[in-house]
Amino acid sequence: MARTPSKGGFAITTTAAANVTEHGRGWEGEMGVWGDHQLPGLTKMATQLNETGTVSLAQIFHGGMRAPKSLNGVQPVSASENTEDGMDGLYTRELSHQEVLDMIQSFTDAAVRCQKAGFHGVELHGAHSYLICQFLGSVTNRRKDEWGGDLMGRSKFLRDIITSVRQATGPDFIIAVRISPVIEKAGIFLHESLELAQILCTMDIDMLHISCWDVFQGVEGDEDGPSLTKRFADVVPEHIPLISTGAVWTSKDAQWVLDEGADFVGVARVGIAHPDWPMHLNDPNYSPQRPPFTEQHLLDVDLSPVFIEYMKRWKNFVVGGKKV
Repeated sequence: MARTPSKGGFAITTTAAANVTEHGRGWEGEMGVWGDHQLPGLTKMATQLNETGTVSLAQIFHGGMRAPKSLNGVQPVSASENTEDGMDGLYTRELSHQEVLDMIQSFTDAAVRCQKAGFHGVELHGAHSYLICQFLGSVTNRRKDEWGGDLMGRSKFLRDIITSVRQATGPDFIIAVRISPVIEKAGIFLHESLELAQILCTMDIDMLHISCWDVFQGVEGDEDGPSLTKRFADVVPEHIPLISTGAVWTSKDAQWVLDEGADFVGVARVGIAHPDWPMHLNDPNYSPQRPPFTEQHLLDVDLSPVFIEYMKRWKNFVVGGKKV
């Protein structure tokens, strides 16, 4: 599966989220980068990707409050004590000062491990209410120490990870950062996300990735105003490439995102079902089949049976899979 989309002409191929600690898994079957025993598999994946000419990135993360006890066997941890609906209904435990430092080291060790495996870089997953995002949110982070408070305090965890990873991997290793523009229930608001983008772009990162869920949706309360992509393009300096992702499917969709100011268009579902997607983008009328897909279609594009079973968890992606 790793080699399939990259063979289709994708400039950058990023793995699914990979947990940086043994107990940081968000779901069953998740990729891991927390131990050296995983290096052979990581090396095989990176080698297959790099053989196609794509830029290979490993997306690294920790589930935080979204790493359920039923899966990991331990109480979930977060920036602060919180509850997360659907995650066993248990309170998460606040990370201690030393545990925050240890977590920063875990991200760093994972990045070094990915570098040893041959990946060109890592993407720090600071979106979707996972641990980094939980530190960024004013609702999920109510700490009173240096990792809480105002935006500079709440972003210190992410900023310290960036600094530590860069020191450990050197100047040529790619560091991309993925953030969510808005998650109000976590305390992630657009004005702070735009400010965060500017802060991150003063650091030694190589790309900024905004995960919009739907790039075509307007901003709540200002639906007729600029798109999220446009708003971030206006504040991200030219030397930092901007990736925008969310519900892109056709060649016209991709061109629209570029016209809004993104440097790269990110896709997930369409690239899984149509791994040759980039090859067709010169056709302005290209509009590939949409889900749900039969298992045979997915087998025909070289998805493994194991991966197809995983994709059944995605709503309406596989015929006979999850519907709600």
